[in-house]
Order: sequence, then C-alpha cells, then structure tokens
Amino acid sequence: MAAEDVVQSPAQEVSGPAAASPSAATRIESLTGLRWWAAFFVFTHHMGNLAPLPIREFLKLGTSGVTFFFVLSGFVLTWSTRPGTVAGTFYRRRFARIVPAHVVALIPAIVVFYRFDPPENMFWIKPVSITAIVLSLFLLNGWSNNPDILYGGNPASWTLSIEMFFYAFFPFLQRITARLKLAGALIVAAAAIVISGGYRLTQYHWADLPTLPPPLLHATAFVVGIAIAIALRSGWTTRLPAWLGYLAIGVGLIVLTYTFRHPGKVPFGTEISLLQKEILTLLYGFLILVVAARDLRGGRSLLRSKPLVALGQWSYSFYLVHATVLYAIRELHGHSEAVSWLNLTWYAGVGAVSILASWLLYKFVEHPLELKLRGSR
Repeated sequence: MAAEDVVQSPAQEVSGPAAASPSAATRIESLTGLRWWAAFFVFTHHMGNLAPLPIREFLKLGTSGVTFFFVLSGFVLTWSTRPGTVAGTFYRRRFARIVPAHVVALIPAIVVFYRFDPPENMFWIKPVSITAIVLSLFLLNGWSNNPDILYGGNPASWTLSIEMFFYAFFPFLQRITARLKLAGALIVAAAAIVISGGYRLTQYHWADLPTLPPPLLHATAFVVGIAIAIALRSGWTTRLPAWLGYLAIGVGLIVLTYTFRHPGKVPFGTEISLLQKEILTLLYGFLILVVAARDLRGGRSLLRSKPLVALGQWSYSFYLVHATVLYAIRELHGHSEAVSWLNLTWYAGVGAVSILASWLLYKFVEHPLELKLRGSR
C-alpha cells in the first residue's frame, strides 16, 4: 500500500448521526482486526522484492490493500461522525491522526530511500530531491503522476496524500449525504462506479482523455465506503455470512490474477483488467458490509480477538514503516532471494521487525500525540 491504515476504527470513535439508530452506536471492532490483514496484504506485495514466493503473481495484488483502506475510510468517517462536530474540529482530529506518525516515519525513510550518489544496482534508492521530500512532508505528492514525486519521501505517503484530499471535502460531502437513506446510498455508490469505470473504458477505447491525478482516481472507493455506512446507518442490514465476503475477495483476486496473465483466455479480459479498481472497490465494500453487519447483529468474530485488534491498531504505523524496514534489510542482505516457499522464513523475520517498529511508533508517537492534539471538541 502503500496505507494504509489511516483511519480510526469505529471502536475508537463511534456514535453518529444515528444516535437515532441503535446500530450506529454499536462497536464494529472486527473492522479494526480486518485493517491488519489489509496492511499485511500490502506487505506481502513488497516482500516480493526481497523474498518472492511461488504465488508472487497473486501477491502483486497486495497493492489493492490501499483500495480497502480507502473504502474503509469513507465508511468509518461516515459511521463515526457526531452531530454538531464543526469542520475545524474534524480537520484537527484528522491532522492528529495522520501527521505525527507520518513525520517521524519520514526520517528513516529518507535515510533508506535517498542518496546523493545512488548505487546503480539498488533500484529503490533515488537521488536526493528536496522537492520530492518536501511535497511528501506536506502530503502533496499524491497529486503527481510522476513516480519520483508520487512515491517521494516515504513511499507510503502517496496514500496519505489521497486521504488528506478525502478529509478536505468530507465535511461538505457529509452535509450533502446526511439525509440519504438506503435508496440514496445505492444511487451514490452506483453513480461513482459508473463514472469511474466509464472514464477508464472511454480513455482506453474511444477518447484520449487526460490522466487524472491519483486522489480523483481513488475517490470512488471513498464514496462507496460512505454509501455503505449510510445504508447501515439507515437501519438496513444483511444476514449474509461474513465468510461469503472472504470467499468473494479470494475468488475475485484469483480471477484478476489469471486475467492479468492470460487476458486472451478470459471473456472481456482487457475490460476486466481496466476496471480492476472498480471491481476491487465493490469486493472490498461487500466484505466491509458483511463483516460490519455481523458485528451489528452480535455475531462471533475472530477479528475481534485481542491480538488482531492490537495489530489493527498498529496497522497505520505498520504501513508507514514496513517498506523502510524491508528495503533496509534488502540493502544489508545485498540481493533478492530466488523464488521459493522457503522464503516464508524471510516473511516471518521481516514481518516481526516491522511489527516491533510499528508498535514503537504507535506507542510513543502515533497514539500519545493523537490524544494530545485531537482535543475534546
């Protein structure tokens, strides 16, 4: 992922317009545990540059973990919005949530990813660029399609730049959608998917449209998350089992992997590949829906176990530091491993170091500074 995550769990800040609806005051702790698995999926993608597994083609879709976080962000912000919260308070709390850990994580990232004279055999190390680093610091890098800028500073920060865009317009979007019910939510979600998918298909097949900046390209996921929260907040729910969401994600990722490798063997293979983000947005949205609905009706969930909730709470810090840890180890190691299942030992080792680093960042920076900066009103 790059992200992410970058949003609070409902357990941290839940009550909402639906103080009118009993369901909206319910803790949805399973989503905190689910955040960990999304961050870990991003980690598995990056690990392919150090210790690739035989399923490396499948794990390339680990980048889609950021799509999950964008959907989750829209859901959580809508679900946890308190009536009467002014925009200034909202922005201060978002600043407190994102910025302190980001700034601290940027420091070791610069050491790992930049040199004045980069070695030719280390593709991840870039020449020092004050412009790229400053844009990353202020989370403006996500507006560029130039990879040196987009992934500048801490490469993970590109998703934070997108999140900051979502935060900027959320108070206004929330006012517009506050009175929507189930039908309105479905219309909003469908419109977002159709517009986004239509843009991609038109750009490829029919017209030379300008390439949009990443925040606009990923806005569909955020809007779909908002729509799901509105639907549940309105009292609508589903009794579909959570395992159906896991199955849908698994099958969808396998189909997408096969389609990327063999586009000619799959009907509409090119279109499926083009619409990857829209498909994943729907799949992750469905997963969030069925998991949240299970919590709302009191169902049992391993995602609410203490270890997974703790890992979910650290997932934002984990997202920020794991690539820095991984590429520092890659530089010390000197080369990447051959493709092998034995590389799972590397996953365990690098994962353990990254989790330790994320716990330290969470305990001594992210959590205490968020509490200090967010205020009570």
